[in-house]
Formats: sequence, C-alpha cells, structure tokens
Amino acid sequence: MPYAPSGDAKIYYEVHGAGPGVLFVHGSGGHHVAWWQQVAALSGSYSVITVDLRGFGNSRWESDHDARNFSGDIIAVLDAVAASGGPSRVVLVGQSIGAAAALRAALDRPDRAAGVILGHSLGGLRDPELTALVKADRARAEQLPVLDRLLTPEFRAERPDLAFLFRQMGTFNTAKMQDLRNLNTDGPTVAELAAAPFPVMLLAGEKDAVLSPATVRRAGELLPSARVEVVTGAPHSMYWETPALFNDAVASFLKDVAAT
Repeated sequence: MPYAPSGDAKIYYEVHGAGPGVLFVHGSGGHHVAWWQQVAALSGSYSVITVDLRGFGNSRWESDHDARNFSGDIIAVLDAVAASGGPSRVVLVGQSIGAAAALRAALDRPDRAAGVILGHSLGGLRDPELTALVKADRARAEQLPVLDRLLTPEFRAERPDLAFLFRQMGTFNTAKMQDLRNLNTDGPTVAELAAAPFPVMLLAGEKDAVLSPATVRRAGELLPSARVEVVTGAPHSMYWETPALFNDAVASFLKDVAAT
C-alpha cells in the first residue's frame, strides 16, 4: 500500500488507471473508498488518485491534529505520484471539507494544479458577503438530522443498502469534527482566487441542504472566470447518491482542461 510522508504523518493514497490526472479529496465522513463510483467511471481515461487525509481511512499521524495540515498531505501525495512516473499536474476535486484542503494545496503548489473543482463548498473563500451566506446556510442545515443534510429521504428509502454503507464509511476514521476547526483559517480572498493560474469550477446540487445553490451562484458572480454548475435533483453528497450526474460534470471539466 503506498504512503506519502507528510511531516509526522503517513498519507495513504491509491492510483487507478492512466492518463491525465484527477485527485479526489473526501469530505468529513469519507476516505479513499468513498470514490468507488468515480474510480470505476473515470479510470479508463484518467489517472484517478484517491487519498486519505490524516485522521481518515488508512492515514496515520503521531501528534496533535490540525486541519491546516491537510493541504500539505495532498501536496505530499501529488509529489509522490509525480516522482513515481505519474502525472505531474492534476485536477483536484474536493468534496465538502475536502474542497478547502484541495484549493489551498492548488494555491500553494500551482505547478501541480491543472484545475480545481469545489464540490458543495466554497473552499474557505474569504469574503464578508459569502461568509454571511454560508453561515446562514449552515444554521439552517444544523436544524436537520445529520443524514438529512447529506442524502435525500427518497434515496435512503429506495437504497437502504447504500444509505447504510454511507453511514458506515465514517467508522473507519479517527478524526473528529473538533479536529477540523482550523480548516478555513487560510482561505483565499476572491481577488486571490480570481488571479489563480488554473481554472475553477463550483459544483453544487439543487437539493444541497448544507450549501444553497443561491450561495454558490453568488460566488460565481464574484468569480466570473469560474464555471458554476448546479445539478438538478442532486443533494450534498451528489458523488454518492447521483454518481452519474456528478461523474458527468467532473468529466466535462476534465475534458475541457485537458484540451487547453
């Protein structure tokens, strides 16, 4: 099993397929296995890289936890993949809390970033108006049971097997929510992200109960160079509940980036 050293941590990762690179960064309840439906769909055309941030899945660390280390974990994996003959530049796809880590890694090492997809998150973007909108969205979400924020009731009724597996995914992780407290402390400003040398897509779900489509669209207005895609009928965990829609959106961005 491959591990990349990142400070005092050992970061687990996998590479599937060959071709242009795409690296997926999981959310707070996930790890590398969360992307099973994306690996199957994309590894025939791309080098699909999955990673366990420290405290998740198979990754290990020996000191106090700080979410600000997540971006360094991603960079360590990118460097290890490149050193082993894999792609030197990738599109980073971050889901929920993984988006902030993916965006910071891309900004810190733009030589490794071919593009960034912020899935169901603004990636810690620092802007007074957007911060207020995100805070209001989260306040509404916190009135719901956790699972209702992530998957639709219809999906859970129709696919109790996948809903059960979704819940079980988090039992492999040792990181707790309090370990994520510093996740957004070094997020970029709108001006900094607008000046980034790589394309950005804001990917949202129409039924996202955590981050509203209206908030994502407003972020797109402030970042006119970013692509905004709101997927009809998709929830916060689009990658899991409606994987075909998620995969199509990611594949479209990958195709456009590869053509540039």
